Amino acid sequence: MLVTHHPDLSVLTEQIAALAPQVGHVVLVDNASPDPRFRDFCASQPKVSLQALPENRGLAHALNAGIASARKLDGVSHVLLMDQDSIPAPDMVSNLQAAIAELASRGKVAAVGPCFRDAREPVDAPFVRIRFPFNRKLRCDGRCTEIRCDFLITSGSLIPLAALDEIGGMDDALFIDNVDLDWCFRAAATGHGLYGVCAAHMRHRLGESRQAVPGFRRGLVVHTPRRLFYMMRNRVLLYRRAHTPGRWIAQDVPRLVVKLLLFSLLISPRRKNLRCMLAGLRTGIAGRTTPPPDVD
Repeated sequence: MLVTHHPDLSVLTEQIAALAPQVGHVVLVDNASPDPRFRDFCASQPKVSLQALPENRGLAHALNAGIASARKLDGVSHVLLMDQDSIPAPDMVSNLQAAIAELASRGKVAAVGPCFRDAREPVDAPFVRIRFPFNRKLRCDGRCTEIRCDFLITSGSLIPLAALDEIGGMDDALFIDNVDLDWCFRAAATGHGLYGVCAAHMRHRLGESRQAVPGFRRGLVVHTPRRLFYMMRNRVLLYRRAHTPGRWIAQDVPRLVVKLLLFSLLISPRRKNLRCMLAGLRTGIAGRTTPPPDVD
C-alpha cells in the first residue's frame, strides 16, 4: 500500500511501474492532494485502488486506512508500506517475501525492510541497533543475509497482518514524525523481531531540502516550521511511553537540544521555527496531541 500527499507525478509514475508487477494489489491512500491531474493519473492505473481521504489526517491515519483496506482483499496475508518517494528494485518484494518466510521459522517477526539509498548519499543507509551513547550502524557486507535491528523506516516495510493483530496499528495521534519508531518500539516490547534484508534494495529520499551549514559535510536536512512542531512534540510524547527504550531517550535528548539550537539560530525562518519547536515541546511535555500553531 502507498500513501501520498501532493505527490510528484513523474516519481509516482516510476514508482507504480516498479511496484505493481511485484504485488497483488496496490492500495493508494491519498491525504487530500488537490491536483486534479492526480485523480486522472490514478484512474489510468489498472492495478491501483485509490482511497482518497477528504482531509490530511496524517501519515499514521493513512497507513491504518490502507491496512484496513488491504485486510478486505482476498488472500492478503502481508502488507508492504510505501512512501510516495520510494522506488523499489525489480526484485525487492520477492526478496523481502523470501526473507520473512525464512525468519518466521525462527520466531515472531514484526517486519522486514530493504537496504535503501538516498540519491544524495554515496552509500546505502545502515540498519541500526540502538545503543548508548552511540548507535551501532550495521551495513550489508556479504557475510549475512538479514540483519536484526531495532527499527525500520516505514517505507519498504513488509509486515504480516498477524503481527499487526498483536502489535496494533500506527498511532494516529502522532500524525507524521516518529510513527515508525513508536511502532517498532511496540513491536520489540511484544517480542517481535525487525530485520533488514540485504538482498532487497530501494531508492528513497530522506527528508526535504538540504542547506549548507558549517560543520555539516553533507548539509542539513531542512524542515518546515510545522514539521518541526511534530518532531519536537512527538519525541517528547515517546519519552513518556513505557515501551520506549531508555537508551534511545538518553541519546535523543541531546539531538533535541542540537536541533532546537540549529533551527532557531541558523536556519530560516528562525522565529517561526523557534515558535513551533517550543510549542511542540510544551505540548509533548503536557502529554497532549494537539496540532501545531498557525504559521504562514
